[in-house]
Amino acid sequence: MRFQPNSKYNSVLTGIIVGLLLPFIGYAILLLIYDQIDTWILENSEGVQGDFRERTIGLIAIILNVLPLQYFYKKYWDNAMRGIVFPTLIFVGLWMYLYGFELLNL
Repeated sequence: MRFQPNSKYNSVLTGIIVGLLLPFIGYAILLLIYDQIDTWILENSEGVQGDFRERTIGLIAIILNVLPLQYFYKKYWDNAMRGIVFPTLIFVGLWMYLYGFELLNL
């Protein structure tokens, strides 16, 4: 393993860009996969809330930021790791605003 803390990609801006793009791309891909599965299998939607799919896919998309975070950790790119934290916190706050209060019955 190469120790590259001084790489040109070790910047907060790189982390912010990756932290913004990966959840958007992941959400789109997961939504396409789920829609394709939905066309293949007739689902019984009784007992499942209407926003369950959207809420769950959004949460998985946010969690996808763990992958580049782990990659940056192994490369010792501390600044890029710091950059991923900002969009992740924004996405978590947005998710909590849209779905969390309903789940917590607040």
